[in-house]
Amino acid sequence: MKKILFSILIASLFTVNPVQAQLTKAQQKERSEQVKQQRKELDKKVSKDARNEAKRLKKEGWKVTPGSLSLEKQVDRSMLMQYELDESGYPLYVIGQAMSIGESYDAAKMQALELARQDAASKLHIEITALVETSIANEQLPENEAASIVKTVSASKSLISQSLGRVITVVEAYRELDNKNKEVLVRVAYNYKMAMESAKKAIRQELEKNGTDLHNELDSKLGW
Repeated sequence: MKKILFSILIASLFTVNPVQAQLTKAQQKERSEQVKQQRKELDKKVSKDARNEAKRLKKEGWKVTPGSLSLEKQVDRSMLMQYELDESGYPLYVIGQAMSIGESYDAAKMQALELARQDAASKLHIEITALVETSIANEQLPENEAASIVKTVSASKSLISQSLGRVITVVEAYRELDNKNKEVLVRVAYNYKMAMESAKKAIRQELEKNGTDLHNELDSKLGW
């Protein structure tokens, strides 16, 4: 619920109202000051929630490696990136999170990073699948074409994961278990627009590889 409220609040800050173009300079200045104030209040709220989460993580035994940013700063950064929107009101980043256990820190970290990447890909996959299904219904494609596209998209989770480029690690923490194994927690971020374009490209290429012209349908009718 918090995420939804934050997203709505941020969207309201950056969504351009058609009437705004008709505002006087004084009114625009006043509106700008209101937006700045609301953004400051939002930043304070995010920082407070980040401190609380960092406190909880510390109580659970999580800590950062020497020389890294503090857990508070890492969590604060991840939350701000999670709620940050572009000028059109869409998320600026897609966030993935995962934990993994290994005999060594490096082994657990590598596995956690891969799982976090898959988590981000899964979120993109859900969104793209819904987008495609809605678009196909609106375009009323022939049943066989629609079925082929949906089938490919539904099976494209691994393709999307592979298509993602370098992700940004925004949170990296670990704790030592009773058996001396290391458990690593990571959160990664990837530019949402770039991620969506990479995912769409991977799906188009898969359709083309299967010897169909359905990738052209995605371009022409679904706006890909």
